[in-house]
Amino acid sequence: MNLTEPRELAPLLEAFLLASGKPQSLERLFELFEEAERPEPPVFKKALEILRKSCDGRAFELREVASGYRLQIREKFSPWVGRLWEERPQRYSRAMLETMALIAYRQPITRGEIEDVRGVAVNSHIVKTLLEREWIRIVGYRDVPGKPAMFATTKVFLDHFNLKNLDDLPPLAELREMEPDPVLDFDDAPVPASLQELADASAEPEEPKDETSFHTLLLELDDMEQGIKTDFDDLLRDGALEPESTVENPEPEPEEDILGVAEAREKLLAAVAALEQPPLSDEEDEARALAEAIEAERREFED
Repeated sequence: MNLTEPRELAPLLEAFLLASGKPQSLERLFELFEEAERPEPPVFKKALEILRKSCDGRAFELREVASGYRLQIREKFSPWVGRLWEERPQRYSRAMLETMALIAYRQPITRGEIEDVRGVAVNSHIVKTLLEREWIRIVGYRDVPGKPAMFATTKVFLDHFNLKNLDDLPPLAELREMEPDPVLDFDDAPVPASLQELADASAEPEEPKDETSFHTLLLELDDMEQGIKTDFDDLLRDGALEPESTVENPEPEPEEDILGVAEAREKLLAAVAALEQPPLSDEEDEARALAEAIEAERREFED
């Protein structure tokens, strides 16, 4: 066998990779040859390229990963090939995948920094599992109080996901596009236009509210004033109250405006005076004069 010929070296390299069952680096492949028969590096690379092309149209392919070269089944056949093993494929929790993703994209990173991003504490079992699988390793300690360990990915992690280096990781923008659309909350769901029209048509019209006129307000105030006077006179007539001459205190106390009639009248008159309105009608003039007369009579009564 002429090992200096790439076409003859390619089948031998294929045999090496099939027998090893794991990735082999170029350095390891060099060591498999005696020094006298060892091909030159350019011959190795050309033989690997020939081997790669020879896999076209076959069920396996030559793939370069972080640890070296390996022959592996093509991904499209994995659903059927996986039936060879009775055990179910390993399923990873969302917490583990999020932790692994943060380490991969933000390495080196500490456990506290992972918790700050995720907003929850990192389970110690997750970190232990990743270390046992040799997907991550401790690359140092952060120079802060407590000296927390810093985690980074390993070649085993890259090999598991068919990656040659970290540059082969998919961009974060592509990962966001792969995320499913958020489920629309029922309360936020838009109402169809046809349904909204039916709801508006079936709604009962609002009854117009009666507006209180200025004249009506004055009449109500007058009734309240007359009621107060009548009650006060009845009390005097029945002897429930003593006349002013029998009161020990020579200075009569001002009548307490319990119902707030006087205050309401004053506010109403002030509001009317402040409004810039056209001249009042005869009826409104009479009402205003009546209010002023009532006010004057009330003040005279208090005096």
